[in-house]
Order: sequence, then C-alpha cells, then structure tokens
Amino acid sequence: MSRTDSGLLAPTWAGTPVEAATCDEAWLSAMLEVEAALARSQARLGLMPAEHAEVITEVAAAGGLDVVALARAARAAANPVVALVPAFTALVAAVDPAAAEHVHRGSTSQDVLDSAVMLIARHVLAQIDGDLSRTAAALAAMAEEHRDTLMAGRTLAQHAVPTTFGLKAAGWLQLVLDALAKVRSVACAGLPASLGGAAGTLAAYGEFARPERDGVELIAPFAEELRLAEPVLPWHTVRTPIADLGAVLGFVTGALGKFAVDVQTLSRTEIGEVTEPAADGRGASSAMPQKRNPVLATLILSAGRQVPALSLVLAQSMIAEDERPAGAWHSEWQALREALRLAGGAAFTAAELAEGLEVHPDRMRANVELTHGAIVAERLAVALTPALGKAQAKALLTRASTTTGAPFDEVLRTLPELAGLDLDDLLDPARYTGAAGQLVDRVLLRYRNYTSL
Repeated sequence: MSRTDSGLLAPTWAGTPVEAATCDEAWLSAMLEVEAALARSQARLGLMPAEHAEVITEVAAAGGLDVVALARAARAAANPVVALVPAFTALVAAVDPAAAEHVHRGSTSQDVLDSAVMLIARHVLAQIDGDLSRTAAALAAMAEEHRDTLMAGRTLAQHAVPTTFGLKAAGWLQLVLDALAKVRSVACAGLPASLGGAAGTLAAYGEFARPERDGVELIAPFAEELRLAEPVLPWHTVRTPIADLGAVLGFVTGALGKFAVDVQTLSRTEIGEVTEPAADGRGASSAMPQKRNPVLATLILSAGRQVPALSLVLAQSMIAEDERPAGAWHSEWQALREALRLAGGAAFTAAELAEGLEVHPDRMRANVELTHGAIVAERLAVALTPALGKAQAKALLTRASTTTGAPFDEVLRTLPELAGLDLDDLLDPARYTGAAGQLVDRVLLRYRNYTSL
C-alpha cells in the first residue's frame, strides 16, 4: 500500500510504526471501518437486512478507492467524507445495488470522521504505550545500576552540588511513568464514538428507525462495533476528546523532551558523560567526518517543541459555534494527525535511546573534580555556620572560590577559620549526595508497583 505522505521533512516519525498508522490510507481505512460499523449496528437493531451490512463491511475492507482523487474532491465540500460517501456507495452498488441504499444511512460527515479519528488515536496510543513501557524499563534498569554513580548536579548550566546519575535517570523514569498513566487514562475512557446526525439530534437515525426504534438506541451498538467508548451525547461541538488527546500528546513529548535535552547536554564534547547508541550512519555530518551528533535526542526534541503548538490548535478548536462550526472542526485534522505522528515517533525513538544509552561514570567523576572541591561549598558553609554565622561563612567561601592562582581545596587549607575541620571528609563529593539513593529507590518502587498492575 502506497503512503501519500512520505515524511521527507519529518524525520521524527518517518520510517517508524506511527507512519503507517497515520498515513492517508490509514485514515481512509478508518473512515470505511466506521461506515461498515454503522451498517452492522443498524442491522443489529433490525434497521437493515444483515446481508446488506455484510456486503458493506466486505466492500469497506476491500478498499479500492483512490485516496488522491478523494483528497482532491474533498476540497469542494471542505471535508473528505462528502467525497468518500458517493465513491464508496458506487463500490457497494457494483456488488449489490440494494445494499448501497443503506450506506451512510442517517449519518453525517462529522460522525464518520470523528469516529475515525478515535480509531486512529487508539492505534497510535497503543503504540505509544508500548514504547513508553520499553523506555520505562530501560530507565529503571539504568537508575538501579547507577543508583550511587556520582555526577555533578547542575543548575543554570553551572555545577551546583553533587548528585547521582541514578537520580537523574529516576527523574526521567518518573516523567515517563506519568506519561504512561495519562496515555492509559485517555485510551481507556477518553476515546468515544461519534454519532449525532446532521445537528447532533440523531433525527435522521431516529426517522429511519421508527416506529420500532429510537435513534438513541443506535449509540451503544455503534460504539460496541468500533470498540470505542459510548458517548453520553453527540460531541460535534463538545470537543473534550480532542482537547484531551492534544493535552496528553503534549505531555508525552514534553516528558520525553526532558530526557532528550539532558542527553543532548551530557553528550557535549566537553562534558562527555553519556553517548547515544551507535548505528551505521547515525549522527553523521554532511561536512565533518569526525561528528557523531546526538540525533535521537534531536528527533525527540523536535517533537517536544512542535506538539505544544499543535495541542494549542486543538484546544482553541473547543470554541466551536452553533451545532457545527465553520473552520474550528476543520482545523483539527492536520494538527491532530501531526501531533499523533510526532508523539508516536518520539516515543519510538526514546525507547531506542534509553535502551542503548552509553553511560560514562569515569567522565562523570572527572567532571565533579573540575572545581577542586568547590562543588561541596554548600556543605562547608553548613559546617562553618555554628562558628562564623551563616552570612560570614558564605562570604568566606565565596572569596575562597573566586581566589585566582590556586585550586579551591588548597586555598581552604590556608584559612585559619577552617582549622580543626576534617577537610578531607568535607571535600569528598561522594559524601554529599544527600538522600539521592533513597529517592531513586522510591521511584523504582513506583515503577515496580506500576508494572505489577
């Protein structure tokens, strides 16, 4: 099956599983699946012969429609379903003219497209769930292995106090677990079928069902056929499902973006504390033979910077006038598809990055020692406070850290105010990581509890 959009300018998702899940053909297939489910649900209520629903389902599964021609035809009505219905009806009529009379019966474009959106989202969220689970497992193993691996904590791009790489990885893990919880919440309860008819009253559905049935009775079997949640009422202009999707996708890429930006920073030549997993051609420069760029982190960051803007489009589309808006609904489609693509691509890439990330503890230790003990100045200030007072202790250590011509630890040994202190102990960065180990354990416990559910 050809894919109309190859993603030439979208390397975050091109070639990943989400590409196939969100291509034009996938959207067309989802819309046909909705048309088939509508026929089957009406047949279940006796509103059309079961054999007609079977024909509609078989023709929908067979495909055979020209997606490019449909895209061009969709421009005339500003939505693809208007072009799809007559083309699909013609395919059904070629097999069974009587069955063709039941295609799209009582329906409206928004029922079909919104329900198709939920089918696509379900598929993509399942992929994201799997990739986030892989990422979480890799980060949990990383946090456990490096629970006590010393590294420099950095604030505002400068050395702050010592920390551990295990705590760094635990922070990434915490975000991924948060993202997993949000994805599963939306996937389990926030993907409803859409069924309302022309203006959300189910009038045409009810008219075809009379006198035996009422249109409302079609909602449950329709949702069951699609394996989507049953909506309380039609949501043509009640866009909670779309806004929720946008928010979750934004959180996913933000959480993974934090992981990626840390990897990007720590892999700088002058820092060198981690390295992305190697692969043929990965990270290559078109001009500089020596380069091994952190491209996996770059792809994830690209998604993290784009999806919030796309989510904003979806949130703004909640402001939808009347019973069908002109423009608000239409503006959702590409924004949502690209958000799904980018989040799916980022999650797939993050799993690969987490599973193959190379950690360099020796380099971390060397970087901690760059300031010759200044990284534990806070600890020294605490030790001096009883004798000198907080402000004077800080001022003394500030002068010592800014003295030129001698390392910080050597300057300290010349200060009479520090006489009697065990400087060897106080200057040991490994003895000033606070509760880092216990904090790692807390996140690992959350991970184990989460995976045992």
